Order: sequence, then structure tokens, then C-alpha cells
Amino acid sequence: MHLASNAGYGAEADDLARRYEGRGAADLHAAELHLFPAEPCRVLEIGAGTGRDAAWLAGLGHTVTATEPTAEMLAHARRLHGDSGVVWLPAGLPELPGVGGEFDFVLLSAVWMHLDAGERAAGMRRLAGLLAPGGRVFLTLRHGPVPEGRRMFDVSGDETVELGAVHGLDAVENSTGHADYSGRPGVSWTRVLLARPS
Repeated sequence: MHLASNAGYGAEADDLARRYEGRGAADLHAAELHLFPAEPCRVLEIGAGTGRDAAWLAGLGHTVTATEPTAEMLAHARRLHGDSGVVWLPAGLPELPGVGGEFDFVLLSAVWMHLDAGERAAGMRRLAGLLAPGGRVFLTLRHGPVPEGRRMFDVSGDETVELGAVHGLDAVENSTGHADYSGRPGVSWTRVLLARPS
């Protein structure tokens, strides 16, 4: 059976919302904050889930657009963070329908490894086209056991960097072996930061 890239998230949306919202974004991203923009800018979060990170970034003064392809997750985002000033869009990679303009920072937290090779190729081309000069894309890649009912691929930081280079993006960060935020056995993370030249 062919699973969609967001398989499993709709059925588990209520439980995931409780889990995701149980930990603050600033705490979750503490070890990687140096990779986030320091000054207010135009931010796009892709695969925003319950909107926790998008709302946090908006609270820091950024102008935030957030996409989420799973209707149930997007409903939680709008309910929980509807007053955050975030623009919410029901869209997912690789097409990102309805997303336009240029962004200074694009966040994909635990999203990229859900895409197959063809979707990653098309998705990177789309991401590169959305970046303003000097803009950056920050991705986290999950490694380890795949939860039942989900679709994930073992995507390396090196592959992601090489794909970015095809579309003119330079590697700023490519680091592996980061501990799982929730302490799940066998799960680790890679961080990748790509930049469009100014």
C-alpha cells in the first residue's frame, strides 16, 4: 500500500497536539537557536503541525506563513494559535499550492524525511525558488525506527546538501547524531542549514 507523506498524522492529531504543545518551542529548539534568524524577517514554516513553532516565531516579531497538509493538524493550529498573526495555509510539499513570494527563513522540522526521492527533488527546487537572496532553509531529519502507519525514508544530511547544491544553495550546517528530543530509543537527528547566496 502506498502511503501519503503525511500518513498517520490525521488519525493521531488529538494525541499529537497534546504532545507537541506540552513542550515550548524555545526549549525544544534551544540547541539550534544560533541557526535561526536573530532579526525579524519573513518566515515560512512547512509542515507546521499544531502551529507551536510558527506561533513562537511570530511572537518573536517575524512575519510568518505556515503550511500544514493534514486537515486535522491545521484545525488544531488555528484553534490553538489563531490569534498569533500567522497566515495558515492547507498546503504540503512538493507543490506548496498557494504559497508565493520570497522568504528569508524556511523551517522544515521533521518533515523532509517523509518525502520520497522524487518529491525531495521537486521540493528542493520549490524551496530554492521561494528563498530571497541570502535566505536560509533549516531542516531536521529523523533517523531510526519508523512509527507504525507512517511513511519515512532514511535521508542523510549529505544527500540533502547535495540536492540543495543542484539548486544553487550553499551548506552552512550539516551535523548528525543529535539526541532525540523525547528520548525515544534508537532515534537521532541531523540538522541541515542551506543558504541562497546574497
